[in-house]
Amino acid sequence: MVEEKKQLTLVLGVIGADVHAVGNRILEYAFTEAGFKVVNIGVMASQEEFINAAVETNADAILVSSLYGHGEIDCRGLREKAIEAGIGDIKMYVGGNLVVGKQDWDDVKQRFLKMGFDRAYPPGTMPQEAIDDILEDFGLKQKC
Repeated sequence: MVEEKKQLTLVLGVIGADVHAVGNRILEYAFTEAGFKVVNIGVMASQEEFINAAVETNADAILVSSLYGHGEIDCRGLREKAIEAGIGDIKMYVGGNLVVGKQDWDDVKQRFLKMGFDRAYPPGTMPQEAIDDILEDFGLKQKC
């Protein structure tokens, strides 16, 4: 009997007062084409909307996107909300223009990891990098 590979469910959205709908649709397409079940909560999403969608769909991961530079403010406390909702061990990924102005990416990345994100991606990261990381994080990436 062949073991069926579980399809991972990802909650995807754009946090805060950010409206970059085109980028959100591109990410949805890329993750869907890669075989994930994508629950896209759209733009201008609150932390509560991410958490509620993850709970309701029994999601494996939350993917937060931000383009307008206020991701650091908008994302602070998301891990704590996940813990409060009983999904504290959910994988969380964040990417985009996460801070205002030009800042050293390594410093920015460390801030998001300290906030409880499993991975953080700088502006311009191609979706395939996150796809590969998610597969690796869930032990689904095939070794070459």
